[in-house]
Amino acid sequence: MEAPKNEQFRDSISTINKEGKRSWVFPKKPSGKFYKYRSYVSYFLLAFLLLAPFIKINGNQFLLFNVLERRFNIFSFPFWPQDFHLLVISMITGVVFVILFTVVFGRLFCGWICPQTIFMEMVFRKIEYWIDGDRGKQIRLNKQPWNAEKIKKRVLKWFIFFVISFIIANVFLAYLIGGDTVISYITGNPLDNVRTLISLIIFTSVFYFVFAWFREQVCIIACPYGRLQGVLLDNKTINVAYDYKRGERDLGRSKFKKNEDRAALGKGDCIDCKQCVVVCPTSIDIRNGTQLECVNCTACIDECDHIMESINLPKGLIRYASEENIAEKKPFHFSARMKGYSAVLLILIGILVGMLFLRNNVEATILRLPGQLYQHKENNIISNVYTFKVINKTTKDIDNVSYKILSHKGEIKLVSNHNFKVPKQGLAEGTLFIEINASVLKDDNIDIEIGVFSGDKLIETTTTNFLGPRSYR
Repeated sequence: MEAPKNEQFRDSISTINKEGKRSWVFPKKPSGKFYKYRSYVSYFLLAFLLLAPFIKINGNQFLLFNVLERRFNIFSFPFWPQDFHLLVISMITGVVFVILFTVVFGRLFCGWICPQTIFMEMVFRKIEYWIDGDRGKQIRLNKQPWNAEKIKKRVLKWFIFFVISFIIANVFLAYLIGGDTVISYITGNPLDNVRTLISLIIFTSVFYFVFAWFREQVCIIACPYGRLQGVLLDNKTINVAYDYKRGERDLGRSKFKKNEDRAALGKGDCIDCKQCVVVCPTSIDIRNGTQLECVNCTACIDECDHIMESINLPKGLIRYASEENIAEKKPFHFSARMKGYSAVLLILIGILVGMLFLRNNVEATILRLPGQLYQHKENNIISNVYTFKVINKTTKDIDNVSYKILSHKGEIKLVSNHNFKVPKQGLAEGTLFIEINASVLKDDNIDIEIGVFSGDKLIETTTTNFLGPRSYR
């Protein structure tokens, strides 16, 4: 049975034609209040994305995700492998925030903040408008044969796209291996770092493929966030929505006629101009309701407001609104579901802040050397051998580091036989002996507390176990 005409859009996505092939999208160049605001937000975020891996606070890169060396900086706050639990809590907190944000505001993130949308709509698409022209000119250029004009425009556009993709790849690499490292590679000989050069070419190719060809398919096919809408959105969620009550009324949509009293005739305010469709970057009809392809970019709001203004009808036929607001005129309010997510988010933030305050800038571990028993020395001294590791998470060297036993009378002897230094954001490791008189031991296996000192200042404490002979229990 054939689907009803107004439901056919649910059978396939808008960028696939009847033959199952890719239907290329040529959106009209948007303009209006929301597009202007989005541009301001995008310019700020573009500057942030491009500069963040090269900004340092207290010697720490502002954002770093060095997976290979397991080092992460979040807003210049360093996370080491020993801080993995903090990273997990922060990621869970971020996920809950995204869930709450989506429940309240729908897919607003996609249209205003997502890097894919920002680069596609505010960089690559604007370059395309500059070279190829607006929607009509792009369609004509696409259909015309490969003459000199078309070749010139295509080569120029593809070259600029490749250059920008190369810049994005360098910035992306800076997030992974560090801004200073990338700058040193750029200023040095590329052949000295062939592996990095190959990685850079791969990243450039991926970004070029995404922005030059795959485009809106990332949002429609690849991104899982759009699918979450079906789970997270409800009739209280604020979305870019078409007011079907006002747009349809009794007789539905109809073409505009001058000096016509549409309300008196029972006609809706929607004049079926389809400008909301041609301006959409994913080529959907917002009048069909909330769809996973909609990225809440507000282009349809601006375009519809232009049309309403030109025919002297009130703006806001397409606007930010909830289904409940459109159907029942109810104002927005926090539902029990939203309050529940908010409570969970506040608890997680509290836990994360508390754990960050309790986190030490210096971490020390002392472990008995595997397979080694105690040694019985002169004057009834029992000696155990250990390996130690001190991690310095700060941006300053820690000098004159030494160990002292805090819980028992005894002595610690370093193999190096002198105090050592822990470099900034680095570690120091080595071997030491702990010697305790047998008369102090109350068991053959005891826990001892050890202090880590920088000069006379205690900077960290740690514990380890000490073995002795059973006869001294």
